[in-house]
Amino acid sequence: MIAAVLHGIGEPIQIEERTSLHASPGHQVVRLKYAAINHRDLWIQQGKYAGLRFPIVLGSDGMGQVDQRDVLIQPGLDWGTHQTHQERSYRILGLPDDGTFATEVVVPQGNVFSVPGHLSPEEAAALPLAGLTAYRAVMVKAEVSSGEKVLVTGIGGGVATLAMQMALAQGAEVYVTSGSVEKINQAKSMGVAEGFVYKNPEWSDQLKNMTGGIHKIIDGTGGQGFSEAIDCLSPGGIAVNYGGTAGDFTLAPRRLFWNQLTLKGTTMGTERDFADMLSFVHQHRIHPVVAAVFPLDQINEAFNFIRSRSQFGKVVLAIPGL
Repeated sequence: MIAAVLHGIGEPIQIEERTSLHASPGHQVVRLKYAAINHRDLWIQQGKYAGLRFPIVLGSDGMGQVDQRDVLIQPGLDWGTHQTHQERSYRILGLPDDGTFATEVVVPQGNVFSVPGHLSPEEAAALPLAGLTAYRAVMVKAEVSSGEKVLVTGIGGGVATLAMQMALAQGAEVYVTSGSVEKINQAKSMGVAEGFVYKNPEWSDQLKNMTGGIHKIIDGTGGQGFSEAIDCLSPGGIAVNYGGTAGDFTLAPRRLFWNQLTLKGTTMGTERDFADMLSFVHQHRIHPVVAAVFPLDQINEAFNFIRSRSQFGKVVLAIPGL
């Protein structure tokens, strides 16, 4: 097999030959066609992730074949028995277990799902981690419904873009933020009502004046922008956060209790969430946005493309050998 291997913090990823994998009982070898990159992979390379170990094959998202059947991989391992939260044993494929940036990967049989028939192989590879995270945030935690006004922050990222698409599919009136006018315009071309450049200190006032207040927030950044977004919520509103790339935020308690607001955290999701997400994507014919496709041996160039912050959607790797 061929694998893209990271040997240490800050090092470039190396393409190496390894011994072919064999599945233990209850597990399955998936022969990969495509994989997708998540910011998690970049953070691991930068040493900004817990539980680092090297060498490691990164990658949580993968599409491939099992017995001539096209499949994709549910990247969460050992969630546990509670639908509300994961157990301490929960982990995500790609650390500490070797992941999908290779021609083969071993996963539990319960983590192998059929590809929705309307997706291309590249789109299927782009779906698992971002789709699962977005679905749980939009549908399980925020419970977005038709006619609601929803703000999705940081549009252009994989999770945010799928969250936008899912909220639109639910019939919501969707608004977005971004640091890029181009990304906002692309979101508007996909059905978003309006977008706001978060670098503008007046963006939240503009959103409130335009909408009179929003019902739900889907946020993956945290930081001051999340606090400003919460200020746009109507009484009884819900804010869901799935990440903290912009750091901590402060919130005056009066804003929370007086407006009867609900703050929820979420990460990834259960096997049931994953199955429901695939059904939702198939029902609404949602196509994950693929920003670019790189061959596996150009993985370092693909990482640099993501670091440039120019992509809208997911960056996918084409795996050789099939």
